[in-house]
Amino acid sequence: MTSVLLRGGSVYSHAEPFATAMLVVDDRVAWVGQEGAADTQADSVDEVVRLGGALVTPAFVDAHVHTTETGLAIDGVDLAGTPSLAGALEAVAAYARSRPGAMVLGHGWDEDRWPERRPPTASELDRASGGAVVYLSRVDVHTAALSTALLDADPGIATAAGWEGAGLARRAAHDRARRLTRNRLRPSQRRAAQLVTLRRAAALGIGVVHEISAPHINPAADLAALRELAAEEAVCDVVPYWGELDALDQAAALGVVGLAGDLCLDGTIGSRTAALSGPYADAPHTHGHLYVELDAVVDHVVACTKAGLQAGFHAIGDRAVRVAVQAYARAAEVCGVEAVITARHRLEHVEMITPDLVATLARLGVAASVQPVFDELWGGEHGMYAGRLGRERASAMNPLAALRRAGVTLALGSDSPVTPLGPWAAVRAAASHRTPGSALSVRGAFGAHTRGGWRAAGCDEGGVLAPGQPATYAIWDVPGELVVQAADDRVAAWSTDPRSGVPGLPDLSPGAALPTCRRTVVRGRSVHDAWG
Repeated sequence: MTSVLLRGGSVYSHAEPFATAMLVVDDRVAWVGQEGAADTQADSVDEVVRLGGALVTPAFVDAHVHTTETGLAIDGVDLAGTPSLAGALEAVAAYARSRPGAMVLGHGWDEDRWPERRPPTASELDRASGGAVVYLSRVDVHTAALSTALLDADPGIATAAGWEGAGLARRAAHDRARRLTRNRLRPSQRRAAQLVTLRRAAALGIGVVHEISAPHINPAADLAALRELAAEEAVCDVVPYWGELDALDQAAALGVVGLAGDLCLDGTIGSRTAALSGPYADAPHTHGHLYVELDAVVDHVVACTKAGLQAGFHAIGDRAVRVAVQAYARAAEVCGVEAVITARHRLEHVEMITPDLVATLARLGVAASVQPVFDELWGGEHGMYAGRLGRERASAMNPLAALRRAGVTLALGSDSPVTPLGPWAAVRAAASHRTPGSALSVRGAFGAHTRGGWRAAGCDEGGVLAPGQPATYAIWDVPGELVVQAADDRVAAWSTDPRSGVPGLPDLSPGAALPTCRRTVVRGRSVHDAWG
């Protein structure tokens, strides 16, 4: 048995709002309290950690991560900050020169941010790369620009649904292209990509990641390898999901908690593949695409409910979200409401949802896994959502406050590599929503990014620092004082009064410096240590 006493800081705990110390025994929190009581513990523990005013919080849970894809993006061509198409092509050329003969994998381009207003063509990629296999995913990872060498390796890409010509692939064509490049990865490359992602997550105070795998992203062996890695190395815990229909045997073989996550009912707003009930404002010829029909979605939810697995889907457009929620309701008619609630199903993204569907999610206990940085990047009157959908529909996107008010369990995530790993930035984005009335309080957003992630994985413990809870926590250097920030100014004065007993959090006002993680501990074991 090993005991560690942390003292002399601030411990974010609803069990003891004014806590300055915490005792951990093995993999559990044993006690939370103040300095006077800590004195009685100090002589009997194995280690005393003097916090020096640092903040201790539950470690974050990122509820939507693509681990291998994130690592590949970190090691590949970063196109997120390129100012132009010409700049992106130069980045491809520089990468190809540095690794002769290697595949060129890149991520993050967004034609809406380039003066050329278009993606690269296959011929342009051929010239830039010297004829290499090139795969460059758009920022939403639902469209890719491909080189001729990649197309020659699988001519079927050019005949699959979603082929746009000139090297641009969406939908099934994109899935084929990505699959080809991922199948060429060596096991050592996969492991390196996964390890760099989990280490980066730990360095950001993330203790748990939900791995959202699916056959159109990576083969099942990739998920199996990730689980082995997480068991062997001192890294974050991994909660595994596999997104595939009719795959109960595969779920058992992989040991996943759900057939959920990137089981895509539609695409994305940015790629104009999210399934809408009306046409796109900037492309009136299309409503997007619904990938799975209602009856098949219902059958999946029923099968998962009976098997005791979480069901879930990627659903962004209002038509896709309605199909998903209708499927949960139909499954409740078949299996019973109690069985559906017990199964703890979930839904990813949920960006366009009406009040009646919000109420159904709450009634059936379906968790919403959401990504607040989407709104920060693409929301607002002049953002991408407004351009694709028109301002009225865009203003209803990502209604975080409405979901929370209805009692829907919210779990925050990044969808990395779509948006970077960065939990404090996600909490700030949720509390600074571009649409008035849709923001969460900082406290509510923090809870959704900690305890909410555990609950979305079907686990009722975790995400809080209290006796008996898992010792999964992070230690932070915080610039400035701890404060209480509310989404509604009317409660701010009450909640900052010490008599309210509300523990403080870092100042996450726009522009404020974010906390720095000094140590991340998962179930009593350090997985990141920059304590010095």
